Amino acid sequence: MSSKAFPPGFLWGGATAANQCEGAYDADGRGLSSVDTIPAGKDRMTVARGERVMLSCEDGYTYPSHEAIDMYHHYKEDIAMFAEMGFKCYRLSIAWTRILPNGDDDTPNEAGLAFYESLFRECRKYGIEPLVTIDHFDTPIALIKKYGGWRDRRMIDAYLKYCRAIFTRYKDLVKYWITFNEINMLLHMSFMGAGIAFAEGEDKEQVKYTAAHHELLASALAVKLAHEIIPDSKVGCMLAAGQFYPYSCNPADILDAQEKDRDNYFFTDIQARGEYPVWALKRMERAGIKGLFREGDAEILKAGAVDYVAFSYYCSRCTTADPEIFAKHQRPGNAVFKAVENPYLKHTEWGWQIDPLGLRITTNALYDRYQKPLFVVENGLGANDTLESDGKVHDPYRIEYLRAHLLALRDAITEDGIPVIGFTAWGCIDLVSASSGEMKKRYGMIYVDKDDEGKGTLKRYKKDSFGWYKQVITSNGASLDQRG
Repeated sequence: MSSKAFPPGFLWGGATAANQCEGAYDADGRGLSSVDTIPAGKDRMTVARGERVMLSCEDGYTYPSHEAIDMYHHYKEDIAMFAEMGFKCYRLSIAWTRILPNGDDDTPNEAGLAFYESLFRECRKYGIEPLVTIDHFDTPIALIKKYGGWRDRRMIDAYLKYCRAIFTRYKDLVKYWITFNEINMLLHMSFMGAGIAFAEGEDKEQVKYTAAHHELLASALAVKLAHEIIPDSKVGCMLAAGQFYPYSCNPADILDAQEKDRDNYFFTDIQARGEYPVWALKRMERAGIKGLFREGDAEILKAGAVDYVAFSYYCSRCTTADPEIFAKHQRPGNAVFKAVENPYLKHTEWGWQIDPLGLRITTNALYDRYQKPLFVVENGLGANDTLESDGKVHDPYRIEYLRAHLLALRDAITEDGIPVIGFTAWGCIDLVSASSGEMKKRYGMIYVDKDDEGKGTLKRYKKDSFGWYKQVITSNGASLDQRG
């Protein structure tokens, strides 16, 4: 293998999520989901965190995901463009409520099943391997009203009913699965991640860790079920990754960074190893969290360890134990992971710091911890692109971002020896941003004519990054050494 190339069979591709691209949120029997009721604008984060209860679409708010880029009606056109770029893999999610509109229906919705079957067959037609996220921030509203989301153990049975329906239908079409998207987001955005809306005076930490335990059991049982129904399947977990760097060499800063890394590792430690780490048990004991385990839970977790670890990486974070320094140097931007400014890094238009070397650092940290194959399933740059009058979109900033990160990933593979299955660039086609609810925060190599007000033709245009990424894939990464 050339040192300038990625491994043979490396799965190059792109990634999307149903709720951010499909639209058609109430078409063909689809039920309402948590992501459908999280609005754009000032209340987005309070709803996503579960601090403001919004279980229906209220007047006075906008919900861009309801139409998104209407991939529901454009998927054949979009997959053809992915194939033209040379995709070997396309990561997408299934909308739970397209399959089970109420989340736990006894009979699946045939229109939903047929839609994804057609989509997967379209991928296979072009030799594209589907990588399917079972739950990508997608809790059925009916189950939130019925059970209060993942705080209730009965959610496990509902999830497994959904899994059985899709594993059975797509057993000949899908080999790679992910149980939950960025499962660690449950601790930060509890409604978006687990359908949790907090009641006044409720013990939030107890609720979060109870919901986490239920999702972890569901994940383990889904791994077992997939292996039974699809013997050659590979089932992974996924976390929102990115190392926390200590702001200084003060040991207190180093410990603070370690503790914040553990917030992210909590779920993956259990999914990859099949048991709770000692530090997590002690942390929950100190917080007074009780009553999680029932008889047989430990055996379920042990039997349901994942086959690989998938992760998103956009940036690293920097932290300090000193509250005065933190307040003075807090980095604006990512509303989920609070961090201080790293003076060695530049940042995006949305305030996310750019750290390509951090991808190599994170990849090494994850493999050192788990010794399981890794899969980079999200990485990309959100930017305010401009569609020129001639139909072109010039995005050299995206090309440079992706190039630098892919070079770092290549070093992790070729220099450090880390086994990485593939790389799927986030938002390979423009879609609604999960963090901001905007269309103008674009990630794609394909521009979609749609603005934040919902106006536009939905016509697709190739950006400069489209041709660049095509060359990267064709050369299996060797072209990364060429600039311009």
